[in-house]
Amino acid sequence: MSWQRFLAVLAARNKEFLRDKAALSWNLAFPVLIVLGFAFAFSGGNNDQYKVGIIQQDKSRDLEFLHTKYIQFITVDNRQAAMTKVARHQLDMLLDADNNRYWINETSPKGYLLERLLNSSTSNNYNREMLTGRPVRYVDWLIPGVLGMNMMFSALYGVGYVIVRYRKNGVLKRLKATPLNALEFLSAQLVSRLWLILAVVTVVYFGTHLFVDFIMHGNYLHLLAVFTLGAFSMICLGLVVAARLRSEELADGLLNLVSWPMMFLSGVWFSLDGLHPWVQKLAQLFPLTHITSAARAIMLDGASLADVAGHLAILALMSLIFLLLGAFLFRWE
Repeated sequence: MSWQRFLAVLAARNKEFLRDKAALSWNLAFPVLIVLGFAFAFSGGNNDQYKVGIIQQDKSRDLEFLHTKYIQFITVDNRQAAMTKVARHQLDMLLDADNNRYWINETSPKGYLLERLLNSSTSNNYNREMLTGRPVRYVDWLIPGVLGMNMMFSALYGVGYVIVRYRKNGVLKRLKATPLNALEFLSAQLVSRLWLILAVVTVVYFGTHLFVDFIMHGNYLHLLAVFTLGAFSMICLGLVVAARLRSEELADGLLNLVSWPMMFLSGVWFSLDGLHPWVQKLAQLFPLTHITSAARAIMLDGASLADVAGHLAILALMSLIFLLLGAFLFRWE
């Protein structure tokens, strides 16, 4: 492998992207508009639904409070995790009826009303425990998926579609006649797209963070590691799509076939918990699912790389498979 040829192709691809002002502007503007739009749309809050976590015991099933309308009762198994959700306003109350205890957030209006309802519906004396914490807004929950989705489109179309266009326009045929080999060409495409994706994600995140003030309980370097491996996996998937196609129309159709189901079934817009079990299993086949889940765990739960090691291992395995398959299938013409 010649580093001189590699760097020449890398520089050419970087210049090609940076000179395309429309593509560069869209990569920056699209996720920003989504984030700011959802931040504004959900800024008023939604006070119509109350969520109460129940530490399920035999006696708690007979409580009159559990039959109150317009309250969603959720059985929880992990008390500490549920307490964290109360602190972050993801649950309005946590109730342990058998031990006459409940937890609410002292800054939660919903928790205050639920406390009044509980006390008025039972004669038992419950011990109140207060928790504090910043509420997790929908936009906080959404941002990891939006960044992952933007990476997906940038990787698939920035590599897959571009290489197909090169092949159709005869660029690859001319490059084949030079000393440049496939390893040097594909490596330059991969590295170019990888650093551009990470640069755009960084600008978008910190740019919108100035206006929205996202929750970040984890480590920024851990988040960067997740996005780096996720972007690499997406780029390798784009190489597979572009390995042999000559038609831009067919490439566009295949990229849509890959990207749109991934966007809707990877937990970007809504949680996968309530979906059919088969749909949840299907979602695990998408790199975007593991990118979103790992990034969300780091940002909202303060998870470390060890905590999301399962997602990272799957992304690494997918990257290896896609890379080997793309390199094996690649043809200049």
